[in-house]
Amino acid sequence: MALKYRLILMNFLQFFIWGSWLITIGGYWFQTKHWSGTEFGAIFSTMGIASLIMPSIAGIIADRFINAEKLLGIFHLCGAITLFMLPQMETPSSMFWLMMVNMIFYMPTIALTITVCYSSMKKANLDVVKNYPPVRVFGTIGFIIAMWTISLLKFETSSVQFYVASAASLLLGFYAFTLPKCEVNKVIEKKSFSSSLGLDAFALLKDKKMALFFIFSMLLGASLQLTNAYGDTFLHDFAKIDIYKDSIAVKYPAIIMSISQISETLFILAIPFFLKKFGIKNVMLMSMFAWFLRFGLFGLGNPTTGLWMIILSCIVYGMAFDFFNISGSLFVESQSSGEIRARAQGLFMMMTNGFGAVLGSFSSGIIIDKFFKMENGHFDWQGIWFTFAAYSLLVAVSFAILFKHKHDPGAVENFKH
Repeated sequence: MALKYRLILMNFLQFFIWGSWLITIGGYWFQTKHWSGTEFGAIFSTMGIASLIMPSIAGIIADRFINAEKLLGIFHLCGAITLFMLPQMETPSSMFWLMMVNMIFYMPTIALTITVCYSSMKKANLDVVKNYPPVRVFGTIGFIIAMWTISLLKFETSSVQFYVASAASLLLGFYAFTLPKCEVNKVIEKKSFSSSLGLDAFALLKDKKMALFFIFSMLLGASLQLTNAYGDTFLHDFAKIDIYKDSIAVKYPAIIMSISQISETLFILAIPFFLKKFGIKNVMLMSMFAWFLRFGLFGLGNPTTGLWMIILSCIVYGMAFDFFNISGSLFVESQSSGEIRARAQGLFMMMTNGFGAVLGSFSSGIIIDKFFKMENGHFDWQGIWFTFAAYSLLVAVSFAILFKHKHDPGAVENFKH
């Protein structure tokens, strides 16, 4: 039981760090610094760029040279330094490069926390399938509490959010060194460098169905970046309109946005039923149409009479995110042979959090600056959200037509074994 509490604290801090700034950095960028959308898109692309290769490199280091819990601690201590320095950056370019360094340290730690959990649970003879999910859910709780903390303390447009994240990163950095030891593998099968990085999983792309699946995974990964990047600052902008400026949603936008994460924890529980009943193609389609609703409801909503639409959009997010991310990883699991299964999952993450994130971040920033930034410096948010909704609808219709997959209800049951 003591081990579970230790791992719960690790997961809580891991995502508290991210939740302290990920959703609210837009408020700081646009409301305080008044920098451009193109430059903001570049900032968000750092997560995708770092995700392309750093988790694989960190995995090699943890497997062969440095214990995973120690590497986790080192990365978070370095991350604490970069987060602390971010408020001192006075230009978009300097902030971009420092954020890139921060993401190089942070993104691999997501996988490292999983490694620490799995390794320590197995050593304690705990059933990982049974015991890991209740531990991991505290990561989402940490993310939500961080958002509430930043919002209630009025740090959403302030650089203080980075200091909060830095303090949490510093705490986790030192705490990681006290976690159960994850032994490096002294006897490792010799592999090529490309194999170690998981590049041989690209062989899956020779199959037309899998190639299409990974392409659409990338396109959906772009949708995720759109909602993370612009949701909070969208609500902040209503403060410029007198009839909305005193509404709860404008005063505490991060709290409203946190409904998305709360919904996410609930939709996870529904995945086994939906997969068994409808199959992966229909579940993925539900996710895509949920993204369409997510953006469309944002475009129609407002902080007073239309607040219910914004809240409904946040509830729909749970289906949009979970039915894509978790169901997608299960599909990859079912279609991959044992020797490349882990690397295939890495490819899935690379397409979504890597290429998809870069695509969504860069393209959205350019499109918003070119077409939806008005002469007075304000944004045409309805036009922005309707454009994103149209994009999601196009992706959904294309997927429905192009992706061919026959549902086998028994295949879902096989995931349990």
